[in-house]
Amino acid sequence: MARIPSNLRQIESLVEIVSSLRGPDGCPWDKEQTHESLTQYAIEETHELVEVLENPASSEKDAKMKEELGDVLFQVVLHAQLASERGAFTMDDVIASISEKLVRRHPHVFGDVAVADSAEVVRNWEDIKKKEKGAAGEASPYALNVPPLPALQRAYKIGKRTDKLQFDWDNAEGVMTKVEEEFDELREALDEGSTAEIEHELGDVLFSLAQLGRHLDMEPEQVLRKANQRFEGRFNKMIEIAKSEGKDWGSLTLDEKEAFWLKAKALLKKK
Repeated sequence: MARIPSNLRQIESLVEIVSSLRGPDGCPWDKEQTHESLTQYAIEETHELVEVLENPASSEKDAKMKEELGDVLFQVVLHAQLASERGAFTMDDVIASISEKLVRRHPHVFGDVAVADSAEVVRNWEDIKKKEKGAAGEASPYALNVPPLPALQRAYKIGKRTDKLQFDWDNAEGVMTKVEEEFDELREALDEGSTAEIEHELGDVLFSLAQLGRHLDMEPEQVLRKANQRFEGRFNKMIEIAKSEGKDWGSLTLDEKEAFWLKAKALLKKK
């Protein structure tokens, strides 16, 4: 049986626990994992944390935030453990890496650089990043180099980057015109029936909508998360109403389901 650390409030204890999970007498599931197999969990845990962060402040929110932060931290420690096993780096190296980066990119805190406001902090941060990438042999200062984020969020970041490179629409109205053009092209692709062409045009529509959100100062990933939450809330309320009226959901016609949807939508609007 693996040893349980005496003080579970220390990061070292978590590292030891994860090492035990991966050890000879550890957990079969944990021992099977690879960096690649854990990718989906890193995404899921991060999104679960974001969902909690976006909820109104409450004592329940704090408890959930603590739990979700722990789940995210577990993913970090687990990846570090896998890397340690193959001799790449350890959790200490991960901590040192981020600590050094924070000190390096905050010369106004850990050095003698003076800043007027947060906007200047951001400019300095970007300048430091550019110098770091230049030292690492970046091919071009104009390359996009957008991190591998979820697709909608990445589309937004691509637009932010191209805006800085002065390749962007002047305003939201210009983007809206582009969105309408892309919708027309999607309709043509649908009429032609080519799956590859439909996929291409649908992607262009989604990308253009992400840029419209950016020009409206709305982060599209967050906008879509809220839309998902609204739909889920309305759908669950619709099922609840139908059940309360003694209706079997599976036997309802589409028109009857639509009627329950409108009832749910109206009820939730009143709250």
